[in-house]
Amino acid sequence: MSEFPACPECSSPYAYEDGIQYVCPECGHEWSGEAGDDSVDDGPQVRDANGNPLADGDTVTVIKDLKVKGASQVVKVGTKVKNIRLVEGDHDIDCKVEGVGPMKLKSQFVKKA
Repeated sequence: MSEFPACPECSSPYAYEDGIQYVCPECGHEWSGEAGDDSVDDGPQVRDANGNPLADGDTVTVIKDLKVKGASQVVKVGTKVKNIRLVEGDHDIDCKVEGVGPMKLKSQFVKKA
């Protein structure tokens, strides 16, 4: 019986072969079985406060009261932000917060909803 490689995303030892690629049953990641295959990152790798990977279009929840610079408003804990867009830089989430408007957030202050 041959030994299959661990999942490159979650390191699960339960990966299996499906045709010409490998599949992880725990996270659903699929990758090629070729040794020279390097995946190409299309954008920045961004993770939320709990370590979950974020992607464009995700919905996140604010985990801390955030003061809005230049205004007397506050984004409260539990505020849901829909349809985020990942950007490069210190503030790596570009979004529209309902009642506040467009703003940039740091991923360390949100969790995936």
